[in-house]
Amino acid sequence: MFPIKESRFLSGDVKLFRVEAPRIARKRQAGQFVIVRIHEHGERIPLTIADSDVEQGTITIIVQGVGKTTRLLNQLEAGDAILDVVGPLGEPSEIKNFGTVVVIGGGVGTAIAYPTAVAMKQAGNHVITIVGARNQSLLILEDEVRATSDELYLMTDDGSYGEHGFVTQKLQALIDQGRTIDHVLAIGPIPMMRAVAEVTRPHQISTIVSLNPIMVDGTGMCGGCRVYVGKECKFACVDGPEFDAHQVDFTNLIQRNKMYRDREQESLEAFEADPTHDLEEAHHCQMEQRFPEVGPRTV
Repeated sequence: MFPIKESRFLSGDVKLFRVEAPRIARKRQAGQFVIVRIHEHGERIPLTIADSDVEQGTITIIVQGVGKTTRLLNQLEAGDAILDVVGPLGEPSEIKNFGTVVVIGGGVGTAIAYPTAVAMKQAGNHVITIVGARNQSLLILEDEVRATSDELYLMTDDGSYGEHGFVTQKLQALIDQGRTIDHVLAIGPIPMMRAVAEVTRPHQISTIVSLNPIMVDGTGMCGGCRVYVGKECKFACVDGPEFDAHQVDFTNLIQRNKMYRDREQESLEAFEADPTHDLEEAHHCQMEQRFPEVGPRTV
């Protein structure tokens, strides 16, 4: 069990958890994630490590309650515990002194981009951060991002805070101003990451995207996170989650990301109808159903 030391909403359905996990806190690097399972019969979900405190032995994860499991997780409070937290997993971000680095976070993607922005600053880069959200209420980690950025630009779709517009418009404006940009990292909704890649492509600016949205089990076993990068088939969870944006096949990526949408919606609707049902229903392994002899045995 992994005790929750802090639990608070940042905005709307986005919640921050500080979880006791000393081994992970000691080893984690920017860009890596953990696999979380809330209870014995629960599904396993990947969540990026937003921060860690080695002295306190804690890691910070930020969760947006959009599906059944994330909504269950967001019901937990300080003093509760998470059954399983496995990690750190995935390849860490490439951190070095590029020069001027633009870090772009869209929505809850800001929580994923934040630790990389911190690491880039520590590596001696001039860090420009662009954070976008639909409106002011959905902006998160503004103070934390500001503290680690040389320049911070806040964008809202409706103009309710910061500048009116999209993160890609601000990125394009910086390029049009003749600013030297050596490296870009974009994390957020897939359409946003694709749009960023198209802004930087004509200028041949090194651009990295994080493909966390398509991960399922996070270990490479399910194959659900297959993505084509150049002519190679990669697994986002073990080969990534970060890849060269100009090499990612976004058309295929978007199609794959839709594969589980109906099943996820069914699961969410069942949970909303009876929130206690998920805690009582055990998962039945299809392999054990077809071949009972491979099932668990008692001695």
